[in-house]
Amino acid sequence: MTLQLPKPVAEYFSADRRDASAVAECFTENAVVIDEKQTYSGRQAIRRWKQSTSTRYRYTSKPFASEKQGKKIVVSSRLTGDFPGSPVDLRYVFELDGDKIALLEIKS
Repeated sequence: MTLQLPKPVAEYFSADRRDASAVAECFTENAVVIDEKQTYSGRQAIRRWKQSTSTRYRYTSKPFASEKQGKKIVVSSRLTGDFPGSPVDLRYVFELDGDKIALLEIKS
């Protein structure tokens, strides 16, 4: 059974397999990403965050569960790669604004 994700969320996971610019385009201009206790505000900062992460580690992310919690969409995904502690299951908490992501918080 294929996991059904809202279009902007599915586009994010697809872009994550390509490059930082593709990931940044999934977000609104003033979006916020919170990852590893750091906050990145705006598309340019998000692009730099994703570029830095992709340079340090090679990984794949495979979403395996999704649920709606009020205005939030929580996706559980298994990350496997060359980083310490691999593999790890992470929770991606998305808030959408139309067809773009306004907020993404990545939690372990």
